[in-house]
Amino acid sequence: MVADIWLEFLKIAKEEAGSRVVETWFKAVSLQRWDAERKIVFLQAPNSFVQDWIKGNYLPLIELHLKRLLNVDQVNVQFINVQNIGDTLVQVAPTAHELIHVTPAQKIVPAESLLHKKRMSGHRVYAFETFVVGPNNSLAYAAAQAVAEKPGSIYNPLFIYGDSGLGKTHLLHAIGTEIKLRHPKAVTLYQTADRFVNEFINAIRFDKVHQFQAKYKTVDVLLIDDIQFISNKEQTQEAFFHIFNTLYDAEKQIVFSSDAFPHDINGIAERLKYRLSWGLVVDMHVPTLETKVAILKKKAEMNSELLSDEVAHFIASRVISNVRELEGSLIRVMAFASLTKQPITLELAQKVLIRSQEISNTPVGFERIVKCVGKYYPYDLSALRSKNRSKELSFARQVAMFLMKKITDKSLRDIGIFLGGRDHSTVMHALDKVQSHAQENTEFQSQLRRIEDDILSSAP
Repeated sequence: MVADIWLEFLKIAKEEAGSRVVETWFKAVSLQRWDAERKIVFLQAPNSFVQDWIKGNYLPLIELHLKRLLNVDQVNVQFINVQNIGDTLVQVAPTAHELIHVTPAQKIVPAESLLHKKRMSGHRVYAFETFVVGPNNSLAYAAAQAVAEKPGSIYNPLFIYGDSGLGKTHLLHAIGTEIKLRHPKAVTLYQTADRFVNEFINAIRFDKVHQFQAKYKTVDVLLIDDIQFISNKEQTQEAFFHIFNTLYDAEKQIVFSSDAFPHDINGIAERLKYRLSWGLVVDMHVPTLETKVAILKKKAEMNSELLSDEVAHFIASRVISNVRELEGSLIRVMAFASLTKQPITLELAQKVLIRSQEISNTPVGFERIVKCVGKYYPYDLSALRSKNRSKELSFARQVAMFLMKKITDKSLRDIGIFLGGRDHSTVMHALDKVQSHAQENTEFQSQLRRIEDDILSSAP
């Protein structure tokens, strides 16, 4: 009976809240028991993340419709974790020491007591413990933790998107690190999309496509960073499509990061976009001032530095668009303090950062970069934005793209949009070409340095 009641509720919830809410949240929950005497409904959630999210966002919806379906005037909803011992349902209060199952053949492992020490002795940079959570990233963080706790069984695939430098790569690595600690025998693979593309090209070149496919189809957890870089690469997308289907059908965990929502990525086949958004899609935003301060203090602590509140607030209040730029400012301050053997004070931080702030206040100025590039190549902004693909103009455009990516902290998407609405793959190709040419031609390498010096020394 209770199962039928919950199925009826899911139908109503789909009409009122939408199918995505039902697929993402309610289908992960089950109605375990109805206590008619005390009018208590016992629901089971797969983890504390789902439980807290539903309680905070959908509890009134659940109570309203369960009252109607159960034909009572009130319902008290309680969440439980359950274990089946024989045929008896035993209620277990949620605690910080929840148990996780590795495989049917392995013993139950206490999550916190056994893993905390291993986590902190491992790769500290990309662990969950070193990720600072704020309103801008709390959903992405909680989803990543939920996936790490039960890979392949919830939020599969997980798709995290947001601008460059907000911590997407950190979360992907943290998921991989946590899963390896909990499931040592699991095959976990982190790969950037551009490396995936290059690996596939080499597989075709050396007639090793079968080995390439076999490698990816045997992993238990696949973490793909910057998936947008497979845009406009039809053969790569076809290969990835089949890999995705194989892993998904086998209930293997897949996690993606991108700088855009799945359906907003240009140059990707519709059927692949559809699969990218099958599971849970979460975004990350620019951190608040309070979160920036917490990040600075955490990073300083990891480097055995004690950062005062006034210094942290000063650095955080500068015109900083993402976490990577925030950390860069802190590193400059700490490096200067170390080299000059001075304590980190507000005066020292102001002295170190005021120059870079003056340089970057335009903000970092794509226009200024184009103007300086124009001193060496006879093309203005309108020409660089045009559809003209002549060899000379295309190379000048590529140089501008290269310097924009090197000097600023903007995403490839931002650069492409600024220079005529071009896509990520065009900008990525430009970076590779300019860097390759610089390695082969020392005169061009010197010219790049001169242009960069002009940009950094010119007045805003």
